[in-house]
Amino acid sequence: MIRIYHVAGTRSVRVIWLCEELGLPYEKVAVDFSPAYRATPEWRRLNPVGKVPVLVDDDVTMFESGAMVEHLLDRHGAGRLRPPPGTAERAAYLQWSWFAEATFARPLGEIVNHRREFPGESEIPAVLEEMSARAALCVQALDEALAGRQYLLGDEFTAADVMMGYSVLLARALGIEGARAGRVGAYFDVLARRSGYPAATADLPDAWR
Repeated sequence: MIRIYHVAGTRSVRVIWLCEELGLPYEKVAVDFSPAYRATPEWRRLNPVGKVPVLVDDDVTMFESGAMVEHLLDRHGAGRLRPPPGTAERAAYLQWSWFAEATFARPLGEIVNHRREFPGESEIPAVLEEMSARAALCVQALDEALAGRQYLLGDEFTAADVMMGYSVLLARALGIEGARAGRVGAYFDVLARRSGYPAATADLPDAWR
């Protein structure tokens, strides 16, 4: 049985969304997101740095969302939602999957972390401005890449769009320039109409809508 340890708005959105798209049965396990609980030995046995999500798939336990996506496709995907290995399309799929996390989501995560550690008047504006600018550059790159395309790889939805969809969702929630406009805005609207999206985002705060 697939179990997804989940907190609303975190990267577990990707894993739930993918399971929905693949039609995989899963159990969603709510996690206490308090720093105290995430520092406990119980949680650190599942995620050694105290973050979310965690995936348990029978004999496999994982704590990186992008790796979870690839694992689920390997074990349960039956060739769906990604191009064949060794093709140019697979290379593009991998590029956008990891751009979504390693390049785009990184400054977004820094904004979230900064505001958590330095709330209110203790915020450092220069830090937030730099991270917002980096994220806006990613939005611009994505906007250019989507010219003439419905999805990242053209007319076909893939798991790279699941990876990117979460990053765009977070960028919109944080008010990153361009994330609700142009081709990126239209792309997100298409993703939000996918059958798997509502279950993955049903518990999002209103501010994320």
